[in-house]
Amino acid sequence: MAQVLEFRLPDLGEGLTEAEIVRWLVEVGDVVAVDQPVVEVETAKAMVDVPCPYAGVVTARFGEEGSELPVGSPLITVAVGAPASDPDARAEGSGNVLVGYGTSEAPARRRRVRREQQVPVPVNGRPEPAPVEVVEGPVPVISPLVRRLARENGLDLRELTGSGPDGLILRADVEYALRAAASPGRPAPALAPETPAAAPAAPVASPTTAATPSTGTRIPLKGVRGAVADKLSRSRSEIPDATCWVDADATELLRARAAMNATGGPKISLLALLARICTAALARFPELNSTVDMAAREIVRLDAVHLGFAAQTERGLVVPVVKDAHARDAESLSAEFARLTEAARTGTLTPAELTGGTFTLNNYGVFGVDGSTPIINHPEAAMLGVGRIVPKPWVHEGELAVRQVVQLSLTFDHRVCDGGTAGGFLRFVADCVEQPAVLLRTV
Repeated sequence: MAQVLEFRLPDLGEGLTEAEIVRWLVEVGDVVAVDQPVVEVETAKAMVDVPCPYAGVVTARFGEEGSELPVGSPLITVAVGAPASDPDARAEGSGNVLVGYGTSEAPARRRRVRREQQVPVPVNGRPEPAPVEVVEGPVPVISPLVRRLARENGLDLRELTGSGPDGLILRADVEYALRAAASPGRPAPALAPETPAAAPAAPVASPTTAATPSTGTRIPLKGVRGAVADKLSRSRSEIPDATCWVDADATELLRARAAMNATGGPKISLLALLARICTAALARFPELNSTVDMAAREIVRLDAVHLGFAAQTERGLVVPVVKDAHARDAESLSAEFARLTEAARTGTLTPAELTGGTFTLNNYGVFGVDGSTPIINHPEAAMLGVGRIVPKPWVHEGELAVRQVVQLSLTFDHRVCDGGTAGGFLRFVADCVEQPAVLLRTV
């Protein structure tokens, strides 16, 4: 008889716990090979093609496009040709495609599945499979109360990822899953309390009570939008930030860039020049290239500058990271900015390219605005904001002239430094913008 192997959503790395199904790449009845991508998922970090470590016929898919699955929940089942009675029939996977595949683990226990529970394979020249054995791991639940709570509410514990030790499913995990499964705008299912509770009285309408809107559109905070919400909320709740800003004459910086690009070599972007200025400023003011460890009550100054930059995409705001930006020249920075920006637009950034930043450069001037007070990208300590560059009246060499003016802002964590350091950093940046030759003193 055929053997059916269950493939669960693997660990996608970087602490990600769930993913949204964007597009199925296989149908029930399709034949798949080892490491063939079977589904495209979107995490809070990037789009990922998930390959299957088994070869065989797809007998079931779990989850519709647009739904979210926690890591470790069933993704597909695959019928392999080896008989289940053969002790060596367990399918082998490559084990090298994503983190946490577990294809080298010991065989899990088997249970017999009744005929009516099977998903038939469409004929298409292939016979319907005989009764099969599903390989699955034991559900990590100890408490009978948790099992009863799930059973009375129709919840399959195999679809949960426990938050307890070694993945143990706790009552809180079941209650969270029941709340998440509730329809938008409707109360969550009953949570099977220990003792019956009296039903709350219906609210009484009052002329002085404003009516609650009964219509509207609910947009789930998930994927990129959810990750942004979590990170910004944490930043505002944990970091005592402050902002300072200054106007600068960018005329000479634009001329310097034009001269560099007139030599016929690779084009240098304005963002790359601003990044080069940032790394030079951080070398002078290392307090701003740091993070705060409140558990140890320590400020951790970082040796390398991994420069994040804000990029707006169709999927939302993402912050790719240029690793070791302090060791790159303007040409290398331009090339890396271009590569990461294209990957952001196509949704192909890897989790590693979206994490590990130590300082962020935010060019919000591309949206046609002059200034902003950005929220720090936790756990970093500062962010430099750059507004649009526009012609404005400016006193230059004692005369009123029309110059290309930009507003620069610095939002910083007041725990790592005081206003003197922040002001010194921002003044140095402004001096480099106004007189690019100042950078020569930092080489």
